[in-house]
Amino acid sequence: MATQQNNGQEQDLNHLRKVRREKLAELQANGQNPFEITKYDVTHHSQEVKDNFDELEGKHVVLAGRMMSKRVMGKASFCNVQDLQGNIQSYVARDSIGEEEYKAFKKMDIGDIVGLEGEVFKTKTGEISIHASAVKLLSKSLQILPEKFHGLTNTDTRYRQRYVDLIMNPEVKDTFIKRSKILTAIRKYLGNEGFMEVETPMLVQNAGGAAARPFETHFNALNEDLKLRISLELYLKRLIVGGLERVYEIGRVFRNEGLDTRHNPEFTLMELYQAYTDYHGMMDLTENLYRFVAQEVLGTTQIVYKGIEMDLGKPFERITMVDAVKKYAGVDWNEVETLEQARELAKAHNLEFEERHKKGDILNLFFEEYVEEHLLQPTFVMDHPVEISPLTKKKPENPDYVERFEFFMNGWEMANAYSELNDPIDQRERFKAQEELLAQGDDEANTTDEDFMNALEIGMPPTGGIGFGIDRMCMLLTGAEAIRDVLLFPTMKSLGDVNKKNDVNNTASEAPEKN
Repeated sequence: MATQQNNGQEQDLNHLRKVRREKLAELQANGQNPFEITKYDVTHHSQEVKDNFDELEGKHVVLAGRMMSKRVMGKASFCNVQDLQGNIQSYVARDSIGEEEYKAFKKMDIGDIVGLEGEVFKTKTGEISIHASAVKLLSKSLQILPEKFHGLTNTDTRYRQRYVDLIMNPEVKDTFIKRSKILTAIRKYLGNEGFMEVETPMLVQNAGGAAARPFETHFNALNEDLKLRISLELYLKRLIVGGLERVYEIGRVFRNEGLDTRHNPEFTLMELYQAYTDYHGMMDLTENLYRFVAQEVLGTTQIVYKGIEMDLGKPFERITMVDAVKKYAGVDWNEVETLEQARELAKAHNLEFEERHKKGDILNLFFEEYVEEHLLQPTFVMDHPVEISPLTKKKPENPDYVERFEFFMNGWEMANAYSELNDPIDQRERFKAQEELLAQGDDEANTTDEDFMNALEIGMPPTGGIGFGIDRMCMLLTGAEAIRDVLLFPTMKSLGDVNKKNDVNNTASEAPEKN
């Protein structure tokens, strides 16, 4: 029964699409091809007109946008036009625009791009509107928008056809406008702090700087295998060596991993490096940056995400990983002296570990299992074990740990920062340990980057560095529930593969993806 209904709906849509093409053919035959129009001079947007009604009442304005509704009532009609800022009603009368123009207007379809000019006025019901003196078809829509009442609600279709999602769901457009403002605010803050924005390679021979599996590709011109970067770190540190004391980059990185509500294989990372400071300096910068961005974009430092209130205006909590595990798991790692003791504790707490895991790795397993979910308020978790931090300076008073912190909000890791390792001898030993892990089957381990080692041997000053997850920051500041909701075009399974699976299952619904 459902299949018959779907077939009937598709036949109706095919008929409507056929009618639209016939209308276009008629326009073209009459020398009125809308696709030949190259420009239209717009003077105002919808919200601008509404916000400045007292000043614009009775004035002539020119707008353009997509026709979202139309009510034809004999010699006068109403339509609603949607632009970047929102939508506005227009009163279209035959006597105001002319008889032929009115006939042309009546043939326009929902979804058409139109130019609209006329005087600003307010209807008897108090709605700010445009009394049209001209309506011009600027582009013909040959497809059918989703029915207005039900809108576009299918999540998978929304992600695949983001252009339709932006048209039908105003809150989606608001999210991405807000995302743009977040990035602008970040750049404004860092510019005021003397940071320089740079760009570094995406195609690299050695994908280092993080624990992640890279994507691999082949460069035909050099007949050489390359990787897509998983981090920005090693190139930015080269620039610190070169004397650019404060640098940052906002860019896509690529990790060949799974999909879920907080992970997409390509995502936006910001890394910054500042000479002559340490991880404490990075904590201060993070606090100030988050406060500035929230105030700039939201007008407040208090945010609410899924009912959880987070106050960016208060000093962020600072706690060591050892103290956090003691607080939430009841395990005092200061009393754990050997790897065997660590393994016994893991077994007692039903934590799975691998043979290659050392004492510090097991501490991190405790942290992930028992602590992360509790870190709802802005929190810096400091002093990580050296085993999981191959690019970080050791703590002089306790070389089992490093000067590193992760920044958490809402139970999510939001940033990762170090007092950067600048000892080339120590760094080579860390890379060697990573290569041993790689040989043992850890496909996320780093390999030695000889050019980066050469840079360190030239000499890098004491440096603080940090990586920010921009997409998660956008999720918290926009209220988005999944990372795909803040990515304009998230990674999706190809429709061909989906349709093949549907054919096998004899179902019209698309195969689900882990989100």
